[in-house]
Amino acid sequence: MKEETAATVEKRPWWKTGMAGVWTIALGTIVVHIATGWRYGFNRDELMALEDARHLAWGYVQYPPMTAFFGWIALRSFGTSLVGFRFFAALAQALALVLTGLMAKQLAGGKWAQMVAAGAGVPFCLGGGALMQYISFDYVCWVLVAYGIVRVLSTNAERKAQTEQWWVVVGIGIGLGMLAKYTMGLLVAGVVVGVLATQARRFLRSGWLWLAVLVSLAIWSPNLWWQWQREFPSLDFLRFLHARDVSSGVTDGFLVGQLELTLLAFPLAVAGLWFYFFTGEGKPYRALGWMYVVPLVLLVVMRGRDYYLAPAYPMLYAAGAVLLEQKSRDTTNHARKWLRKWLPAMLVADAVIAGCVALPIMPVNSRWWNMAAQVDTVLPEELGWEELTETVAHIRDGLPETDRARLGILARNYGEMGALNLYGEKYRLPRAISGVNSSWERGYGNPPPETVIAVGYSREFLEQHFASCELAGHPWNRYGVENEERIEDPDIFVCRGIKEDWKDFWNKVKLFA
Repeated sequence: MKEETAATVEKRPWWKTGMAGVWTIALGTIVVHIATGWRYGFNRDELMALEDARHLAWGYVQYPPMTAFFGWIALRSFGTSLVGFRFFAALAQALALVLTGLMAKQLAGGKWAQMVAAGAGVPFCLGGGALMQYISFDYVCWVLVAYGIVRVLSTNAERKAQTEQWWVVVGIGIGLGMLAKYTMGLLVAGVVVGVLATQARRFLRSGWLWLAVLVSLAIWSPNLWWQWQREFPSLDFLRFLHARDVSSGVTDGFLVGQLELTLLAFPLAVAGLWFYFFTGEGKPYRALGWMYVVPLVLLVVMRGRDYYLAPAYPMLYAAGAVLLEQKSRDTTNHARKWLRKWLPAMLVADAVIAGCVALPIMPVNSRWWNMAAQVDTVLPEELGWEELTETVAHIRDGLPETDRARLGILARNYGEMGALNLYGEKYRLPRAISGVNSSWERGYGNPPPETVIAVGYSREFLEQHFASCELAGHPWNRYGVENEERIEDPDIFVCRGIKEDWKDFWNKVKLFA
């Protein structure tokens, strides 16, 4: 194979370069998300983000403000369109693919390496961009930090000042990441170890590095102040979440879960780790190896969920693609020639497999659906929200006029609350209230309700606090799919005569979820 020179690449038209291919892959994922994102309905977590987007703040109990902020932009740009609400998540994931290709290019990768690196990230992109969720934005922030570090470590005597300025990009990525998901702190630990344990220690004398620290703190500071004012409620929430995850066993398969995250790209990730730690070409970039290893070890020790490490793989894909591209130039090695030829096909198969599970394209209740729902357990939580709202409206319409005058709708979980406030406008329902997460802080209204339609609560709890409660209906969906709404406390009650002051009662409905 004839090796390309820098001059050859320079003369090539842009549309024939590796980055043109990377951009095509990235834009293709956006097209796929737009083409498929209208099916089913809002996911439970999306309904939470949708509700929070209507109450913009610098923080929320369950996550930092970035997801709600993009939800707010989506609401004003596209209304309550399902595809429009998910657009920015898809855009963030596509940007992560572009940054991955740029990393490969910066590591001296050619067209093949750039496109393979981006292609390896497509499976997670399809899942991460299918829903409006915080992992979509967290992911791209990790990749931005990694790309910034690659640019910094490319420093040579001729362009030292120019590349050191990329520390500011690293600081921006960290600051934005802390506004997306607090697991960015794991990557920060990796950056610190990477700098201290490698020749990157020389940057400790660089003013650009310390400026990056200040930039990251400045970006994060409004959320940090929000937490400080409320005595860091997110710490209590994260402790609850971790205890729940550990007790339910979802953290048990962390290492096996890494194979599920990478699928057929796992050898590429291993090659990337080898590149950083055991090759001469990768030695200047060894800090990136630590940026993967440190979060990995921390998550194993802390018993985190497997997908928390997903944003660390693009920097391995980029390096692995470069290493394999370099090795495959030896035309006498048939194994390397075979890998160069067939790895892209393997990655396409990866993307097809991921798309068949993560994208909302399977007919509900088909054998395909049943298989996908076992892997992607959130799929059933995209059904039944309009039917729930219709049921509550029907219950409201059957109440006497005296009950409707001071009627409240109390929802136990954020999916119910978000759905009732989204679809309830059509039926002129009162705004639903809830004690879950940050919704508790928004209160119960003034004056408080006298009659309550309670959704998602048990009869035992309600009868402790109301003089009378009567069963009025059940959640359902037109497909008959068993989901959380139909399994956990699947009753809707009409309650009257609260036994205590609403302020005291409100403290008793406060919960994390």
